[in-house]
Amino acid sequence: MLRWFTLFAVATMAGCLPALKEEQIEVKPSNDPLSAPRAVLERYARGEQVGSEVTSFPKLIEDVKAVDAARGAALEKGLAEIQKSPGSRATKAKELLKKLAPSMMPGS
Repeated sequence: MLRWFTLFAVATMAGCLPALKEEQIEVKPSNDPLSAPRAVLERYARGEQVGSEVTSFPKLIEDVKAVDAARGAALEKGLAEIQKSPGSRATKAKELLKKLAPSMMPGS
């Protein structure tokens, strides 16, 4: 009987406690200059056709080179190859994604 009374008292008191304040968390987009090129390359790797996004390639390359010259050069070369050989676009995109993968090593 005492167990039921305790259970009832705890259940009743739970409704009397002040509600927790909910906070809204704002998620900001990444400032990673590689995020846009990776998104394009992932679509190519899935087999999507090259489209009007090619007009944005110079800006993508410039943004990446500003942060990482080696990856920017790899991106420039890889995107040029994809444009020249659309038949091997998926394979080249997958290779390029590996080169642009995030690295935990400084300077790599």
